[in-house]
Amino acid sequence: MPLSPPESSAPANPQKARTGLNRIWHAAGYSIEGLRAGWNEKAFRQEAIAALVLLPASLWLGQSWVETALLAGSVVIVMIVELLNTGIETAIDRIGPEWHDLSKRAKDMGSAAVLLALLLCAGIWGAAVFQRIFHG
Repeated sequence: MPLSPPESSAPANPQKARTGLNRIWHAAGYSIEGLRAGWNEKAFRQEAIAALVLLPASLWLGQSWVETALLAGSVVIVMIVELLNTGIETAIDRIGPEWHDLSKRAKDMGSAAVLLALLLCAGIWGAAVFQRIFHG
């Protein structure tokens, strides 16, 4: 008779077994931990501090709710992309410190994503400031 692996009722990740409010509660805790980890990264910290100025400024600069949402959303997108980039870098660093072409490619692509998010944000804010100053 062949041996079968022992059956385990507990999943490897306890979060997968949670449901309802319990799952939401724990997921929120993980998200807060992610923000704390992001705060330890200089680039994210700089972007978060800039957001403290830019998010309220979006309420002043935006001339409609759509403009305000674009201004604020572009700032938040930069922070989101920075967190994802940091996640990629952290995962790559966990694999090993040695240089590898694929590791470099992943890190470079994450960095490029941050650059594009920053350019998008700067373009939106630049257009809004231009509009406000010269047509406002």
